[in-house]
Formats: sequence, structure tokens, C-alpha cells
Amino acid sequence: MKKDQLGARAWTSILIFGLFGQIAWVVENMYFNVFLYNTIDGNPDAIAWMVGASAAVATLTTMVMGALSDKVGRRKIFITIGYILWGLSTLSFGFISTANVAALIPTANAVTIAVIAVIVMDCVMTFFGSTANDGAFNAWVTDITTENNRGKVEGILATLPLLALLLIFGAFDGLTQTGHWPLFFFIIGGIISLGGILGLFLIKETRFEKPKENYWKTVIYGFRWSTVKQNKLLYLSLVTMALFGIASQIYMPYFIIYFQLYLGLTDYALLLGGIILGASIASIIVARYINAKNKNKFFFSSLFVMIAGFLGIFFLGNSVGIIYVGIAGFVMMTGNLVFTSTLSAKTRDYTPADKAGHFQGIRMIFYVLIPMIIGPAIGAFIIRSNNQTFVELGVTKHVPTPYIFLAAAVCSLIIIIPLFLALRHEKKAKASSSL
Repeated sequence: MKKDQLGARAWTSILIFGLFGQIAWVVENMYFNVFLYNTIDGNPDAIAWMVGASAAVATLTTMVMGALSDKVGRRKIFITIGYILWGLSTLSFGFISTANVAALIPTANAVTIAVIAVIVMDCVMTFFGSTANDGAFNAWVTDITTENNRGKVEGILATLPLLALLLIFGAFDGLTQTGHWPLFFFIIGGIISLGGILGLFLIKETRFEKPKENYWKTVIYGFRWSTVKQNKLLYLSLVTMALFGIASQIYMPYFIIYFQLYLGLTDYALLLGGIILGASIASIIVARYINAKNKNKFFFSSLFVMIAGFLGIFFLGNSVGIIYVGIAGFVMMTGNLVFTSTLSAKTRDYTPADKAGHFQGIRMIFYVLIPMIIGPAIGAFIIRSNNQTFVELGVTKHVPTPYIFLAAAVCSLIIIIPLFLALRHEKKAKASSSL
């Protein structure tokens, strides 16, 4: 029987693999975009294509490899070997440039080939990352946690993407701003691979009941209508997650570019670092109070806080000092983190115990695939529609504007519908079970 109290070894593993994994995902979700935009092609459509392609790979990989970890009854090998290869594939980006492409294929369109190379390697990197982190590590966290401690664990995990971004800003962002992209990728890749090596000694293999059915039946289990009907609360929470993800992906791929080009901040790390640190501290404090009895209380309050932050950035970005934009960003990020941790904890609560690995793949459809295809496309459309461009080295580049945050706020309002249905269904289910 699982215990509500996690030991030091479990917490150390959660923190290391959560943080190192998020360092990799921050680079993949944000810095690959900046790398592509600044060094190869300033077309936002190229970013949207890259994000969509990696999202498809992430979802398919998590579904297949997560179910495989269920079937073999092991998580550790998928996590450790996956992190090592994840780091090596990230490191390979240090060799991609239009100059290297031109030297290898003098007759080719160097920009086009370099864009394709970045997208392909992003997909390769995502395969290893989704195997290790999304499929195996997230299932392992479900294995070792209970309904009573998941709020606390998810609160910590929700802050790690921003903590990872803060660490990258503080230690390595200067490399990207001065054009030292190869060294940046070599260092980040080495850190990720180091995590896999540490896992060989740190991670304790979990024990869980392996699914009895055929592997491929396990893979398609979550697509059956009977499964959806048996797990209505889970799927309603996943729909909520999809809309939340779309709202986030409308602005997130262009976030740093917005600060660089629209706000004109060459040294944006200090402002973003302050937003991230403040929001992380606030959400960790709030996460202490998210438990099995009161998760629902945090849903609507955190959602409206996030929407207020979006609107604040939109209205303040043009008219007042940058400090007010920072405050609005802090409000937005705090609401985002608290909502994320609450929703993720509820999703784990609704996940069948013997299908934790498989449902990481289903979760990825709603958390990654749908949002990362729809969200960046909406963002790219909005950016192109404003016609704010400039030409650099013969390449026309589009400037992100505050309207991406207004669109994110509108999308966030739609979240109320599935969230309300989920909470109402949960209330009915509890009432009928008490009879």
C-alpha cells in the first residue's frame, strides 16, 4: 500500500528528474523557437510547424512507450536511458546552422534545409524526452503518490518549468544573446544526460499491477468509447487541460520574442526572472493547501487570476512602464501555476492505477498534441495579421504583439464550460456513492 509521506530518496528523484526534464522542455518549447527565429528563419509559420510536428511525436511516443512501461512493469530503464539519449540529441543542435548546411550542400537552399534539420532533430529529441519524461517519469510519479499528497507534489512539479527557465536565464541566456548557440546546446545536453546517469543510482523501481490484456489492446484502450464512459471525470479534466494548453500555446512560443522585439528589452532576463521567481514562490505557498478535500476550491479562483494577468499584459503593454507589465506577468504566471497543479492532481486522481503509463499518452493528446498544433497556429495568425515586420539580413520577420495575450484570455474563458461539467459530475458521483 502506498504511503502519504514520501521519503527523501523519492523527493530527490522527483526534484532532479522533474527539474532536468523541464530544463530540456524549456529549451525545446522556447529556445528552439528563438534559435530558429534568430539564426535561420524569422517566419512564425516555421515555428508553428516545428511546434506541431514535435507535439505529434510527443503524443504518439508517450502513448506507445508509456503503455510499454505498463506492460513490462518497469519505469526506471525508460527514465534513465531515455534521459541520456535525450541529452545527446539536444546537444546535436549545436551543429545545425545555415553555414554548415551551405558547406555540406552548396547547391541547396541553406535556409530551407536548416529549417527542416531543426524540425527533424526536434522530433528526435522529443521522442527520447517523451519516452523518459512524459511516458515513464510521469507514470512513476503516479505510482508513488496518493490522492492526499498529489496536490503538494503537483504544486512542486508545476513550478519546475519556471524554475528551469529562471536557471537558464541566469546561467546560460547570455550565451544565446551573444550568438554562442553551440556552447549553449552542448551544456544543456550534458546536464540532461547527467540526469539519466544519476537516475541509475537514485530511482527506486516501483511495483504496480501490470495490465493483463494484449499490448496493442492496451495502447488503444483509452480510445474506446466504453473507456470514456467509465472514466467521464478523467476525460472531462483532459478536455479542460486541452483548452488550457491552447490558451498557453497561443503566446508561449513567442513569449521571449515578444519581450525582445515588441517591448524592446535586450536584457529581458531580469524582468522574466522576477516574474518566474515570484510566481513560483507564490504557487508553492498555495500548493501546501491543495489536498484531497479542497482541490476544487482553487480551480475558478486561479483561472480568473490567470485571465486577469493576460488582460493586464494586453492593456498595460502599450501605455505604462515595464514594471506594470512585470506585475501583470506575475499575476498571470501565478494563476497559471496554481491552475496547472490543481488540474494535474485531479487528473492523476481519476487515472486507473493499472493504466498510469498508458494514460500519460492519452493525456499528451489533450495536454500537448491538440494545444501545440492549435495554439501556435492561432498565435502565428495573430502575429501576421498585425503586419508589424522588419527585415534582417534579407529575411522579413514578424513582431509578436499584445494581441496574443488577449486571444489567450478569450480561450481561457472557454475553459469554464468543461470545468463546470466535471465538477458537477463529480458532485453527483459522490452523492450517489454515499447512498
